[in-house]
Amino acid sequence: DQIIKDLVEISINMHKKAKKEKCKNGARIITENKILELLTGTTKGRSAEHFKNQLREGLLDEYKIKVNVPVEKPSNPMDQVADLVMKGIPRSKNKKTEQKILPISEAFPILEDVALEEMVNSGDVVKEAIASVEQDGIVFIDEIDKICSANEYKGSEASAEGVQRDLLPLIEGSTIQTKYGNVNTDFILFIGSGAFSQSKPSDLLAELQGRLPIRVELQGLTEDDLYRILTEPVSNLIQQQIALLQTENITIEFEEKSVRRMAQVAAKINRTAENIGARRLHTIIEKVIEEISFNASDEEPGTVIKITPELVEERVGSILKEVDLSKYIL
Repeated sequence: DQIIKDLVEISINMHKKAKKEKCKNGARIITENKILELLTGTTKGRSAEHFKNQLREGLLDEYKIKVNVPVEKPSNPMDQVADLVMKGIPRSKNKKTEQKILPISEAFPILEDVALEEMVNSGDVVKEAIASVEQDGIVFIDEIDKICSANEYKGSEASAEGVQRDLLPLIEGSTIQTKYGNVNTDFILFIGSGAFSQSKPSDLLAELQGRLPIRVELQGLTEDDLYRILTEPVSNLIQQQIALLQTENITIEFEEKSVRRMAQVAAKINRTAENIGARRLHTIIEKVIEEISFNASDEEPGTVIKITPELVEERVGSILKEVDLSKYIL
């Protein structure tokens, strides 16, 4: 049930964020008018217009005003119980506030948030969020192979089978009670994935297999795939290592051929030893950078270190030899 409850929470946050984005301009105008009223009272005319221009230009940011700030309630484990008990009973929308004197630069975002909360109808958000979950919801269950076993002896696997039986009603279609209302799972898309190195999809409960009818076998990552993983993401492993060593005022530069060589080594080890996919890249890069990271504090600030194909070969060559020798060990 918690899977669906989490999905509803995510959907509500997404819809609330989208609605707030639409209302942002209106909330900004309301906030400006509220601050101008605090500055000039109800007076209108040239003085109010003058203050508005100064407010928009940031000239009044340091000017302090008295505002009512919502008080954050401390989290209480009993809140969820209270929500379930009070479900269906309208609750007061008036939040407790306290008066504070703040600079306009700090008061503006607080007042803007208050205006946005008042403009967004929580009831509509919840209705739209639940409808979105029921019609467009996707649940991705990773490592599903960990809850099935090829062994006939159950023993410790009894709990794993229990997890499968718990998943059955969700995947088959049922109505889940949440604090926001009932959610029907009939049209939610469930996707399961796993390596299935110790078991097979056919080891899952027959009923669960029937509810996950489409099976797709993915191919292992190639050398080109591993190279793209090393280079294309914005915060790829190479950039992470560069940023890490920059904290010691050391610059490392990876040559194109050295990155390609790391991808080749990772692909080869995955083929000849256990195939752990892109996780292999962590091992390779760690092996290449290990000594440089260890000695980084002793280097002169501003030192530039180039990672060449020869350096990569020197650091990871031992791994390749170990893999080559392992096939001869009985």
